[in-house]
Amino acid sequence: MLEISGLHAAYGPIAALKGIDLNVQAGEIVALIGANGAGKSTLLMTICGKPRAKAGRILFDGADITNESTRAIVHRGLAHAPEGRRIFPRLSVLENLHLGATIAGEAHVAEDTERMFELFPILGTRAQQRGGTLSGGEQQMLAIARALMARPKLLLLDEPSLGLAPLVTKRIFEVIADLNRTQGLTVLLVEQNAHQALKVATRGYVLQTGRIVLEGSGMDLLANEEVRAAYLGP
Repeated sequence: MLEISGLHAAYGPIAALKGIDLNVQAGEIVALIGANGAGKSTLLMTICGKPRAKAGRILFDGADITNESTRAIVHRGLAHAPEGRRIFPRLSVLENLHLGATIAGEAHVAEDTERMFELFPILGTRAQQRGGTLSGGEQQMLAIARALMARPKLLLLDEPSLGLAPLVTKRIFEVIADLNRTQGLTVLLVEQNAHQALKVATRGYVLQTGRIVLEGSGMDLLANEEVRAAYLGP
């Protein structure tokens, strides 16, 4: 579904991605782990067209999207739940969700809204509440639900557990795993909580200073001594 080859990206003179080769097959959860500043978020943003790739190629669902606009990429079926949530704070939960459904069209808005409330019941009780008044965990649930409202073929999730309580983190990962198992949702997951990410991942990649240095199944990376020492602790 997603094939990345020789991908380079930069912020001005600073190289952020240095020849990334990565692929995500339909129905997989692929985890991308690494330290702060490794280039994980930059990779997701480059897939979405901002920043532009300096070199290399990005294929999504068989089409070359390397130089396409973000709008065109999103319309192909790719949704991004970015780091920091970036919901619309002055809009209600319901309004945020309906904006997420713009790409998919109006036919399934009511049905999909109810589905989001089933996945994240707290959002149903907060439906008319402004997004900016939600807790951090509730805002993260809203950001993920808004992305899912687009009915994406591929969901890019950037640090969904960042700053959240363990119980909220557990629920978010349960939802991700359940959607993958029951609906075949394909996910590229960037996550500093390497243990949680690799537990649900089909495969994983380790990114260091803009380069992929290791890849393997989620279970293999969990058992890898280098990964354990660097990212999983004692």
